[in-house]
Amino acid sequence: MDIATREEREVVEASEGVHVAELLAGERASVRYFRIEPGARVPEHDHPEEQAGYVTQGVLTLVAGDGGVVVDGEPVGAGEHRLDGDDAYLVPGGQPHAAVNRSDGLVEGVDVFAPPRSGPGWR
Repeated sequence: MDIATREEREVVEASEGVHVAELLAGERASVRYFRIEPGARVPEHDHPEEQAGYVTQGVLTLVAGDGGVVVDGEPVGAGEHRLDGDDAYLVPGGQPHAAVNRSDGLVEGVDVFAPPRSGPGWR
C-alpha cells in the first residue's frame, strides 16, 4: 500500500495559473492534485483515460464538448457546468473538455485517472 501527502509531492505549474502534483499511481489508476488560480484555465483537451474528479475548494467551470460529462452522478450535456466545493464529476475517455476558474478565489481538487495517466498532455 502507498500513502502520499500533497506536501511531500512536487507541485508544478502545468500552464499559467494551473498547478498539479502527481500523488500516486498504481497499475490501474493514478491520483492527481490540482490548484487553479483565479482567471486561469485548463485548455481544451482529451485523453483516452476516464477522469473522475472532486472539487475540494472553490468554484470551477467545467466545459464539456459534444457528449457531455457526469456531474454529481447525473449525466449532463455539452456546455459549461458550475462545480462548487464538494461536487464530483466524471469525464469519459476521449471526451473533449476544459476548465476555468472565473471566481476570485482558488480552486483545489483531486482527479483520478483510469488507467493511470502520467502528466497533463496539454502542458
